[in-house]
Amino acid sequence: MNKVKVNSDVELKDHLVAINRVTKVTKGGRTFTFAAIVVVGDGKGVIGWGLGKAGEVTTAIAKGVESAKKNLVKVPVLNGTVPHEIEVSFGGAQVFLRPAAAGTGMVAGGAMRAVLESAGVTDVLAKSKGSSNPHNLVKATILALSQMRDAYTIAGARGISMQKVFNG
Repeated sequence: MNKVKVNSDVELKDHLVAINRVTKVTKGGRTFTFAAIVVVGDGKGVIGWGLGKAGEVTTAIAKGVESAKKNLVKVPVLNGTVPHEIEVSFGGAQVFLRPAAAGTGMVAGGAMRAVLESAGVTDVLAKSKGSSNPHNLVKATILALSQMRDAYTIAGARGISMQKVFNG
């Protein structure tokens, strides 16, 4: 995983994925708390997720955004799509991502859509298999994106210069 440090010049946009209301019943009555899962991204390949818990929704979202800014990762996005196919599972959630031609749009639903939009992916074919739990879907999607490698990364690992490949 390519961890990224947050800078003040990076403009991060947050997407609220899900809010969960939790009720605790005690002798004195019911206590409500909220858990919010949030995804942040700059639309250029930097994404992160966070979970915030609080007594109010707005506070939970703010805590989620702060948590998301602490674990940002850099993912490869080539011409608005992903570099190659990948299938990853996290917990009970299983996600499948496939690159798509320009103009296809984003064929993804729910939690996966929020993660891909935050990363700046515009054309992709995605399928969620197994659990539809938004927590595990977000984690599986970010794991899949962070495991992707573009041609430049692979060439560098093999000790090949991309200038040499293109110029002969």
